[in-house]
Amino acid sequence: MEKENKNSFFDGAFGRYILPGIILQSVLIGGGFATGREIVEYGAKFGAMGWLGGIGIFIGFSVMAMLTFELARMFKAYDYRSLLKRLIGKAWIFYDALYLLLAILIIAVMASATGEILNSTLGLNYWVGVLSITLIVGLLNFFGEGFIERFKTVGTTALLISYIFFSVLIISSTWGDAREVLATGDTSFVEGNINLWPVLWSGILYVGYNLAVYPASLFTVKRQKTRKEALTSGLIAGVFMTVPWFLTYFSLLGFYPSENVMGASVPWLVMLEGYGGWVVVLFGIIVGWTLIETATGMIRAFIDRVNRNLEEKVNKRLSKTNNGVIAILALVLAVLLAQVGVIDLIAIGYTWMAYGMIIFYAIPMLTIGVYYIVKHKPQEGLKDSEKEVNL
Repeated sequence: MEKENKNSFFDGAFGRYILPGIILQSVLIGGGFATGREIVEYGAKFGAMGWLGGIGIFIGFSVMAMLTFELARMFKAYDYRSLLKRLIGKAWIFYDALYLLLAILIIAVMASATGEILNSTLGLNYWVGVLSITLIVGLLNFFGEGFIERFKTVGTTALLISYIFFSVLIISSTWGDAREVLATGDTSFVEGNINLWPVLWSGILYVGYNLAVYPASLFTVKRQKTRKEALTSGLIAGVFMTVPWFLTYFSLLGFYPSENVMGASVPWLVMLEGYGGWVVVLFGIIVGWTLIETATGMIRAFIDRVNRNLEEKVNKRLSKTNNGVIAILALVLAVLLAQVGVIDLIAIGYTWMAYGMIIFYAIPMLTIGVYYIVKHKPQEGLKDSEKEVNL
């Protein structure tokens, strides 16, 4: 068992309210924002109407975070197996298979993009870059959740500052073009007349495939004691998760409907051309870091699920060495899948996985999960953590 530092900064208000959102964003940023391709596919391609999808994405991320945190706290279910068994019973095994496939797919997208970006920005051989990151992820999972929390807090702060910097750099010089797109209602990158429904549906699918990141935050919910803490931290997480979406969207809008940017495998790399070689090099480093954070979080969630199962059956947990080996094997599979290419993986793979996540995670959360939360009304004078939940 890994020991908790009871008096650490992470066990105070920061750990209860802010840390779950930091962990969620750190995992999301790799599969959700890093290349910019994801925002094109699920929002920016609609041009002037894309921001409506962003509003829906914020609501979706926030609601799912609040429900996930509160149900995990109520049931003391800090891995996705325990949580899903309470929601959908034996059908949790379908989610398990779906989660593993989507985790490998998201990491594959990042591996494919990262290998190319590190090669073009830092001059690293494709395989040197990917293998180096694979070893780092293996080591992080070897050292465990306490080390991961600290690594991700520092890393995610640096990532957010970097993406704000990239966005300000681009938006400040292209805002006139972006404003014209909004003023004229330009949606010309997609064929035909666009109404509200395709934009909102695109946002739903984006939230859907990113539901795979929520299990990565479950271990942080252990610190939450009340419903207020769970719901407030869920809303904060929704803000953290959506801000980079809007930053990327408005950056892309300044180039709309340029095929050179909107059709690129890594739009960020194209948008940053002309701002100096050091900016592109910095972007290469940041993208490498996002792969590390995303892969670490998603693999850690699977390891937590395996450990929970082992504890129930044989009262044991995986060794640190086994944690590292599982992480490396998952990354090897992702690197092999990455040979398909970023655009096809995102356009086809993400969409189909999103449908599955909506069926086995979102719908049960919004129906059975809401029922459980409404049924479990806190008793007067007691903290939620002091009550027994029998549902």
